Amino acid sequence: MGIPQTIQIFLPGGDPAGIRMAEITTRTVRVFEVPRTLLSEFKAMPESKHVGLYFLFGESTAGLNEAYIGQSGDVGTRIKNHDGSKEFWSRALIAVSLTNSWTSTHVSYMEWQAIRQATAAGRYELSNRNDASNPHTPAPLEADCQEYLQTISVLVTTLGYPVMEPLVHPSHAAGAPEMIFANVRDSELKGFSTPEGVVVLAGSHGRAEPAPSAAASIRAYRGRLVEQGIAGVQNGNYTLLKDHLFGSPSTAAAVLIGANINGRVTWKNSAGLTYQQIEDQKLAAPSP
Repeated sequence: MGIPQTIQIFLPGGDPAGIRMAEITTRTVRVFEVPRTLLSEFKAMPESKHVGLYFLFGESTAGLNEAYIGQSGDVGTRIKNHDGSKEFWSRALIAVSLTNSWTSTHVSYMEWQAIRQATAAGRYELSNRNDASNPHTPAPLEADCQEYLQTISVLVTTLGYPVMEPLVHPSHAAGAPEMIFANVRDSELKGFSTPEGVVVLAGSHGRAEPAPSAAASIRAYRGRLVEQGIAGVQNGNYTLLKDHLFGSPSTAAAVLIGANINGRVTWKNSAGLTYQQIEDQKLAAPSP
């Protein structure tokens, strides 16, 4: 089960859109969020000279969320080198030790693990050309790195970049999350409701062509998913090729089914309760 935690975010320049520093008050990890245009300001900070793990975030030419994960013994200089060699990124998130106690072994191991976790999560298209290798790491140091990386994931996610977070988390209360379904108009959809929206599973499919009355936004969304390799037409159906997170149940249903539709009554669980009824039951349940 998740542990309640206090996260402190500090604005060194007083600008919410500028550099932000985040840390869990009981941990020794600090994460900087640095807009590309303010990289020189980060370079002036003492932490820029530290050993660190970093993430570059932006958009690929196909419009997908793209990320690069790296590490360095002089993290500020390393990211400055990327300023001329990588075009896609607009923000860097940099994790350092508050005690400046990390070594190259720490960050090499964390880089390898971060790439593995980000690849498994599938939220971002990684531009790393080859996976980092698994460095020889003594067991005590490996345990420390796992704790550091867990803290980094929480902080990076809190700042808006859930690169290492799986799309579907097991329920804290009941183990596996409840699957929901939408089977209308020759469509077969399977997915899960999450705090971020609805994750529709690969293999879910609807009509190949949207209904004539389908909104332009639905048509455009379907087109983007095809361009990005997330969906395609298979066996005469518009089919998801990868698990995909939609912001709402209605968007998820409308895009796959290809018609304007209310997802709050279209999605149902195995007992036949609609998405709306499931939510109503949760709201009516007595507080623990």
